[in-house]
Amino acid sequence: MDGRMKTRKKLTVISMLHYIRLVYRSVLFISLFLVYISMRIRSGQFLEDGIQRQPVIYLLIWVVFVVEMIFRFFPSKYESPGCQKQFKKNYIKTGRTDIQIPDNNSTILVALIWIVFNCIFGALYMLGIFDEGIMLLLCSAYSVCDMICILFFCPFQTLFLKNKCCGSCRIYNWDYAMMFTPLFFVRGLYSWSLLLLSVALLVRWEITFYKHPERFSENTNQYLECRNCTERLCVHKKQLGKLKKHIEEYTAKKLRLLGKTEK
Repeated sequence: MDGRMKTRKKLTVISMLHYIRLVYRSVLFISLFLVYISMRIRSGQFLEDGIQRQPVIYLLIWVVFVVEMIFRFFPSKYESPGCQKQFKKNYIKTGRTDIQIPDNNSTILVALIWIVFNCIFGALYMLGIFDEGIMLLLCSAYSVCDMICILFFCPFQTLFLKNKCCGSCRIYNWDYAMMFTPLFFVRGLYSWSLLLLSVALLVRWEITFYKHPERFSENTNQYLECRNCTERLCVHKKQLGKLKKHIEEYTAKKLRLLGKTEK
């Protein structure tokens, strides 16, 4: 037991902030869902009636994400190395010039899949099957899934990009643009301002990548090496994996004992 306690690592500040984001984004999603159900029961227009009856919720959601995105435009020690590697201050030369970004070619495939996927929702909205409320709920659900990808499991990393961690992720700063993609179909100051700001983040990221690809490669940037990581999510994920394994072993053992008892 003592040995296990000594090897147990505490969550870093950045990881704790990820969990905080997961909690309040989940709360925002639940709040938005409840407002949507309430509006549907009253057979009202979701956006118009919702903003008039519950203006605080909509303003809060807008402010939260605008503030999050504005912070992404500047270097911060409280943000993930995954999005901070774009800044000049975080470029630590290794002395090597061979830029290696193995997941770069997969970004086009990810972009196409995401666009097609959301065009289906857009078509359903244009046909009147989905309403504005559903599109906003999709964005809110995406925001929760974004944190799940960072903290627990990322299908883009596993299936397409094959990057070692979030710190080396080629598309890390695509998250807000992907999150607010459904807002392309929803007219309004709140929706389009979020979408435009998220696209600005993505464009700035891509321009930086093509102008300074050396900042995005571990082979040329020491900042991306594991020993310099300030996030340490890989350690946390390994601990979760071990916990899952222990639970599975414990459950299997109990089931075997239960089966023997019944016989």
